[in-house]
Amino acid sequence: MSEKLRMGMIGGGQGAFIGAIHRKAAAMDGLIELSCGAFSTSAEKSVASGKQLGLPDNRIYPDFKTMIQTEKQLPASERMHFVSIVTPNFAHFEPAMLALENGFHVVIEKPMTFTLDEARQLASKVKETGLLLCLTHTYAGYPMVKQARYMVHKGLLGAIRKIYVEYPQGWLSELSEKEGNAQAAWRTDPSKSGKAGAMGDIGTHAAHLAEYITGQKISSLCADIQTVVPGRLLDDDGAALLRFDGGASGVLIATQVAAGEENSLHIRVYGEKGGLSWHQMEPNTLEINWQDKPKEIYRAGQGYLSEVALHNCRTPAGHPEGYIEAFANLYRNFALALQARLKGETPDTDLLDYPDVEDGVRGMAFIDNIIASGKSEQKWTTFTI
Repeated sequence: MSEKLRMGMIGGGQGAFIGAIHRKAAAMDGLIELSCGAFSTSAEKSVASGKQLGLPDNRIYPDFKTMIQTEKQLPASERMHFVSIVTPNFAHFEPAMLALENGFHVVIEKPMTFTLDEARQLASKVKETGLLLCLTHTYAGYPMVKQARYMVHKGLLGAIRKIYVEYPQGWLSELSEKEGNAQAAWRTDPSKSGKAGAMGDIGTHAAHLAEYITGQKISSLCADIQTVVPGRLLDDDGAALLRFDGGASGVLIATQVAAGEENSLHIRVYGEKGGLSWHQMEPNTLEINWQDKPKEIYRAGQGYLSEVALHNCRTPAGHPEGYIEAFANLYRNFALALQARLKGETPDTDLLDYPDVEDGVRGMAFIDNIIASGKSEQKWTTFTI
């Protein structure tokens, strides 16, 4: 049995939604244990959070710099193997770069950085150090997304022609950031979230999913970006026409003012022979519509799925798997890849795939390009990185 990987966490203290999700996901397969953390910019809150999580006093740190420097000095048998960064966007780059510079692998929330230039710097550092970086684009962890990707890449749908991806939410239909909603407050603050609101928060998910499933990259776009709710500082609604480098065209919609919607991420991909449809709120189902035969419905957990889809299924067919399990699949694949690395082995990158630093660079480039296009009077903007 391999040694458990020791995880340090930056951010995710008391009251933080996403930190708890990451900890549950990381612990699900028994491959990872939380060993240390700097859970808040407040040293007092960090200590309180660490104690609540049962960490020893000497592994709870007042800030991430102290954590990384102290952990580096510990014996190899005790120090953390990697750090999980679950802070708001503006606080991603510095701890990620410091971790890489000190020999620690990184798991990081999306979007990867605050600016595209920071993303490029991280990519350069990952290449220089040879360390692993996992970007938690959650939806890439769902088994039926893996199945969709497999079917497209095997050519079962023929050449891909059209890609439609939409992500409507309704939670920001009102000015919630002025009403004590902490999540809304930082996500709509340009100093913390960056230059994009809805497009940075959920548009990046939609763009990544389209590229991940199809293998085609966005090559140009024509965007309409809006701020619907008066008084909001960042976009809360937008859409874009897309062109892809493999010849497909498509449409991307991301809005957080679709009142009544929850997390209704939906992607449809059409090829020469048929099309597929996957909806995040019904994640165990993948629909395939054929041109010359009846519709097929694929379900998670069934033996007819591809090897990579089955690798990411956790329960017998008919048992719901969702958001935390998808997160856990990313952590598991990252952990198995890292364990292989530590043993001097080469991991199976097809089976153990997870979004990486290059996905992070493309995500930041998507934000830059779509905001630029939305502000431009020019019809089409070439996608640049």
